Parts: sequence; structure tokens; C-alpha cells
Amino acid sequence: MDKITYTLCAATSLACAWLLLRGYFRTGFRLLLWSGLCFVGLTLNNGLLVLDRMVYTDIDLSSWRLVLALVAVLLLVTGLVLEGED
Repeated sequence: MDKITYTLCAATSLACAWLLLRGYFRTGFRLLLWSGLCFVGLTLNNGLLVLDRMVYTDIDLSSWRLVLALVAVLLLVTGLVLEGED
């Protein structure tokens, strides 16, 4: 059951990233860009989770996952701060 959950989380974050970035390219609203980049990072994070739990079970990738999640959230915070200044 956990394999299905991890895969669905990765697919959902990929769909969110795609929709946000598609919205940015249609409207040019920069907050959509920052949110889409955050979800790209979260998609990579979830993909790394799938690899960590299902493929490379003998290697601990949790540090890499945490760094990737931190970068993704920092992208969103940066976008919120920059867009809040306008």
C-alpha cells in the first residue's frame, strides 16, 4: 500500500507543477512561476522518496530528500517575498 501512496504523491505534485507552470506561461503572473518551481522541487523530492523506499532500500537518501524539500520551500518563500514587494 505504501508504494501506491508514494507514487500517487509524486504524480500529484507533478500534476500541480505542470498546471502551475502552464498557468504562468499563459498569464505571465510570476507567483505562479515560483509556485510551479516549488512543486517541481517537491516532485523531485517525492521521486527521490520512491527511489529511497522502493528501489534503493539499502541506501539512506533522507538527507538528500530534506535538502531538496528545503530548496523547494525556499523557492516559494523567495517568490512570496519578491512578489510582496511590488
